[in-house]
Amino acid sequence: MVTFHELTEDDVEAVSIIESETFSMPWKAADFLEMINLDYAYYIVAKENGVPIGCCGVRNMCGDGEITNVVIQKNHRRKGYARQMLRYLMENARHRGVRRYTLEVRRSNEAAIALYEELGFKCEGVRPNFYEKPVEDALIYWLRD
Repeated sequence: MVTFHELTEDDVEAVSIIESETFSMPWKAADFLEMINLDYAYYIVAKENGVPIGCCGVRNMCGDGEITNVVIQKNHRRKGYARQMLRYLMENARHRGVRRYTLEVRRSNEAAIALYEELGFKCEGVRPNFYEKPVEDALIYWLRD
């Protein structure tokens, strides 16, 4: 069974390993530690039998939530965990004053785009050459009240 909890220092190393196995420019453990200590950031971890299998976070920018680091371990994908994790994140972030959400996604990441659109996000812009390794545009998605 997968459960969702606020990210703690004990989870950071495992989450940074999942990031490094997934992204070409992953966050390091120090990056996650920094987010844990910010009063405007809220990060959660997905765990199966107490072991981290994913993570995502949001930074509250005056009611606009910037979603970052949506990642699920490769062997746990396509099971609905990312959807559940994002819903949990957004539900709890609303209690912290977040009313709208934004995120960037690689133009080629069809699975993530489908998930975000299923959750009601709409593409509202492009950041040309936003990503490196490889260079690629970012699509800017918003979920507004």
